[in-house]
Parts: sequence; structure tokens; C-alpha cells
Amino acid sequence: MLVAERWHKIVSLVNERGSIRVTELSDIFQVTEETIRRDLDKLEGEGKLLRSHGGAISLKPEQVQEVPYPERETTNMEQKRLIAAEAVRHIQENDRIILDASSTAWYMAQTLPDVPLTVLTNSIKVAMELSGKERVQVISTGGLLSPRSLSYVGPLAERSLRTYHVDKAFISCKGLHAQRGLSESNEMQALIKQKMIEIADQVFVLADFSKFGQQSFAHVGDWAHIHAVITDGAADERELALLREQSVRIIQA
Repeated sequence: MLVAERWHKIVSLVNERGSIRVTELSDIFQVTEETIRRDLDKLEGEGKLLRSHGGAISLKPEQVQEVPYPERETTNMEQKRLIAAEAVRHIQENDRIILDASSTAWYMAQTLPDVPLTVLTNSIKVAMELSGKERVQVISTGGLLSPRSLSYVGPLAERSLRTYHVDKAFISCKGLHAQRGLSESNEMQALIKQKMIEIADQVFVLADFSKFGQQSFAHVGDWAHIHAVITDGAADERELALLREQSVRIIQA
């Protein structure tokens, strides 16, 4: 196979799958992983894909397998509002916190009192909601804008997060599975949430009843680094019991 043909096929595979790993491409094309890394570096330089840790991600918005924000905002809305209100009760004045780009985090931003806080976020919606609260300092990660989730993702956002340390992170995920941990719809969102978990002393997962027992495409992390899960009264008690067995604190709003 000609080199140019391999490059074309790599871009097609990345766009088809949304993301792919170096090891997979090495097996498909029967070349070394180092050759694939050079290919990916070149293709990123040409603006045809985005490099990630261990692979590549599509730059096509339609390949970012996320539910559009307006749809997420109205799905299980009452449960999310209850979860958000409970989450706010775990924040004290002068805390440094992370709010992700989930709709539940946006409801938290609406509910947060105007008290001294530092809020780090990758969400446009959260930042705008907090902009009217004079005593809340808001720091945006910046990065590549994901139009469906109105969030910043990619290497710039990840590097920005690495420069901070926070007391508490409040994140949501597409899937919560007792054995397989937390997962997201695509690798870019998963990598951002991994960084959020890494820089926080305590991590609160915000999840309505529909998220339990689900496994999505990209792995975020296991339960060892999760302080608590905040959920609603409709969550499956069998799933909650499995998490309690792993010493995960369950808080029901």
C-alpha cells in the first residue's frame, strides 16, 4: 500500500469510528506503532484529525457521538434539578470546584449562591450562568469547542486543567457500571473528565437513575477515585448496592 493511500484510509477510519488507537491502526496496516504515530502527527498538522493520548480523534462534529445540549437539558429534568440542589449542599464558601459540561452541572450553576467560590469549568453554559454572580470567580479551560455539548475539549483544555488543583469536582457521565466504572460517549469527553478527577481532592458523580448499569464507548475511570455518587430516588437499588460494596458513598436527593 502506498503511504498516501494509508494516510487516506487512516483519516477515513478515524472519521468513521470517532476515535481509534495507535495499536489498532498498527494491526490494520501491518506497520510499526512508531510509523503510525508519525502518520498521525502529519495528519494532525494538516488539520485532518486530532491526536490524543494513544491514538487519534475525528474533528468532524457529526462524529462526536454526543446528545445535543437542548435534548440533554430536558431529559429527566426534575431528577437532575434535585441532584443539583443536593450537590450544592456539599459546597462551602471559598471552595475551589470543577463543574463539567453536563446539564446537571448547569442546574448546579443556577442554584449556587453568590458567595466566595472559585469555579473551574469547560462549559460555556455554566460560565455564562455564573457570570452574573459577582463573588464567584469563574475560570474557563478554553480549548476545542464541541458544538453539541457546548463544552471545551481537546489537548488545550486538558493542559489547562493540569495547571490547577481543586477541592471538589462535580461531574456526570454517560454510563455508570459497577464493574466497568464510568464511561463517556467519546474519547475527547472521557479524557477531559479523567483530568478533572485527577486534580480534585473529592469527586462527586452526578447521575440520574437512567445512567446506572450502562457502559458507553470511552472509559473514564474506575470507582477507586470517586468520593460519592449523587442520584435520585428512582435509581435501581441493586445497582446502588453493588457500588456500596466498592465503598462508594451513595447520596440520594
